[in-house]
Amino acid sequence: MKLSRQDKEELSRIRFEKAREFLRDAQANVEESRFRTGVNRAYYAALHAIRSLLVLEGLDSETHSGAITVLSLHFVKPGLLPAEAVKTTKLLLSRRTDVDYGDFDSITEEEARDSLVRAEALLDQIGAVRDTITGGSGS
Repeated sequence: MKLSRQDKEELSRIRFEKAREFLRDAQANVEESRFRTGVNRAYYAALHAIRSLLVLEGLDSETHSGAITVLSLHFVKPGLLPAEAVKTTKLLLSRRTDVDYGDFDSITEEEARDSLVRAEALLDQIGAVRDTITGGSGS
């Protein structure tokens, strides 16, 4: 199904709001010393923000790594986002994978707080690009 411009902007808005909600959840979890869950939510905040951006250009991916690749090709390579956006997302994915699937892996408070800072910065960058694409109507 092909989405209209208005539908893409609405879906982008919904996805970005979900990203913000997940970031708030991540912050609350870290404050309550639930570092694994905080890292998980920080990563998913980043993923939903990325997907909010992709949909504006009619793009999506069925995999996490695919979303990162599409972000790189369509937003980093043309200079809309810094290369650091991809590095941040890959780091957040790696940490999320470790805490979700590693039986003996743990995450320090410092790593969890770093994940929050990185996810928040990424959401800010993506939000700015979304605003540019939507003319400020995408928040």
